[in-house]
Amino acid sequence: MRAVVTGGAGFLGSHLCDLLIEKGWEVLCMDNLVTGSDTNVSHLLSHPRFRFVRQDVTRYIEVPGPVDAVLHFASPASPPDYLKLPIQTLKVGALGTHNALGLALAKKAKFMQASTSECYGDPEVSPQPETYWGHVNPIGPRGVYDEAKRFAEALTMAYHRSHGLDTRIVRIFNTYGPRMRLNDGRALPNFLYQALSGEPITVYGDGKQTRSFCYVSDLLDGIYRLLESEEHEPVNIGNPHEITILEFADRVRSLVGATTPIVFRPLPQDDPKQRCPDITKARRILHWEPKVNLDEGLKLTYEYFRQRVAHAERAR
Repeated sequence: MRAVVTGGAGFLGSHLCDLLIEKGWEVLCMDNLVTGSDTNVSHLLSHPRFRFVRQDVTRYIEVPGPVDAVLHFASPASPPDYLKLPIQTLKVGALGTHNALGLALAKKAKFMQASTSECYGDPEVSPQPETYWGHVNPIGPRGVYDEAKRFAEALTMAYHRSHGLDTRIVRIFNTYGPRMRLNDGRALPNFLYQALSGEPITVYGDGKQTRSFCYVSDLLDGIYRLLESEEHEPVNIGNPHEITILEFADRVRSLVGATTPIVFRPLPQDDPKQRCPDITKARRILHWEPKVNLDEGLKLTYEYFRQRVAHAERAR
């Protein structure tokens, strides 16, 4: 079996490449390295079933030979990235998805769209089920990511309905683990990096907004189960355990043993007040639910960040 993974040098994409190799697949990893890093897949470069191609998927994708699955994970995903790269984010959601779907159609391959909980926007319903249509500001600064992913879902379903393409859509909720960038901009890498560096920990708003955090191995298990299923409509994959951002910051500070203060900054526009998946569908269809609790996952992620911060300080 041969898979094409777009965005394969990113945080999630690289872990997905690892899993597919482990499952016996041949993997062609595509990434233009705008937010990904070739170091995330450097350990795979010598593997006989792995190949890396530097490719902007908003341009035509040509892959010689058979392909059994196209997994479209290319996109800036953290707020600092998509706010800095708004047009590129919209293009990869529209043109990139169109090209990836075209490749899957030409090869008669399965297609998986990596979507996001951001499709729900600042939700008026919690936890969020797949049947909820969302509460999104299409012209706000976050709209470039939210609407890119919503369009990608619509395009994926259009290919399924019009061309009979065998498609999947995974709505990914906050995920964490090794290979997140130190300067990623999301809550966990920010908090860990600041605590390890002795800097004040930055919390936006009053910190009472909630998130749910899924460890990367649990997410990948859900993604692979979805790939092997017959479900074509979106499926939430995430951890339903909800925690306030302020409590999360305290957890990280305690784990690191940091004494740095928490400082508060204004909440960014359209930042969701609640984010929690309803995983009833994943439990029913995929027989999936997360296994790694937050304390265990934080310890694993902390060790990776500790080494990265130490390496960065030595390199100065």
